[in-house]
Amino acid sequence: MSDIVGLVLPFFGLIFLGFFVARITRQPVEALGWMNTFIVYVALPALFFQLLAKTPFERLTEWTFILGAVLSTYFIFGLMFAGSMLIERSSIAESTVKGLAAAYGNIGYMGPGLALLVFGPEAAVPVALIFCFENIIHFAVAPMMMALSGGERSAPLQLARGVIRKIALHPFIIATAVGVAAAYLQVRPPLPVERLLEYLSAAAAPCALFAMGVTLALRPLKRVPKELGPIAFLKLVLHPLVCYVVLSWVGDFSEVWLFSAVLLAALPTATNVFVIAQQYHVWVERASASILLTTCISVATVTGLLYLIRSGVLPPDLFP
Repeated sequence: MSDIVGLVLPFFGLIFLGFFVARITRQPVEALGWMNTFIVYVALPALFFQLLAKTPFERLTEWTFILGAVLSTYFIFGLMFAGSMLIERSSIAESTVKGLAAAYGNIGYMGPGLALLVFGPEAAVPVALIFCFENIIHFAVAPMMMALSGGERSAPLQLARGVIRKIALHPFIIATAVGVAAAYLQVRPPLPVERLLEYLSAAAAPCALFAMGVTLALRPLKRVPKELGPIAFLKLVLHPLVCYVVLSWVGDFSEVWLFSAVLLAALPTATNVFVIAQQYHVWVERASASILLTTCISVATVTGLLYLIRSGVLPPDLFP
């Protein structure tokens, strides 16, 4: 257990360090802008490219793995969405944000750093595949559901163009596509470029985690949503369990691939859920509260999951 604590303490420590520094320095929210730009447009894309470009191309086409991971996520989304609509009688727009809060994990900022720290470089490919394909679906589902709710005023063709543009121009998606192409063509960048990419990749996880802590501090908790219990349970407990069962059932994946997917499923609610809520003016304060509280709770749940994995309690395949 001490080894697990040694792994996660620096990781979550960076988040809480960012939170603490933001609280004592009282910087405006705009001060975080350039760091987020560096993380999203430079550091994390460099990390994704570096990892994928060095991977044999045949390992980048595991469609069964991708399908199993995405279906697990949207099973959780469907549960929360249906519960919100049928039990709480919420609107489609509000139920969509709740569903995303229960299913959309922080796989961009937290995922790569933690998975690589725990499982090593072999975790890079499953992390990148899950990130890209889940985000493609998220980018499409959010505006589509808001259009159904009447909260999206764009014409259907304009809406479709906006979704395609958001997917095609996202820096993570571009970096992944270029990395896959480099792996297929077996192209390596010149040595000076390679060194620059290594520097940027090394900065990705620390900067992303610190920025996440700052972001949480700049969104003070004003209201604890009554839905937090179901959201936290679905996101931090049921989602990784469903992912574990589904991927064990649909394929015979390596231990690192399976547990990397399960770890990503166990991560707390993504900060993008707040961005989506703010964009459509739906469930904004409660989305922020869900992110903060699931992140705090995940310190215990992610640590517990890693203990179960490292101690051998969870077999690498339920259906050998």
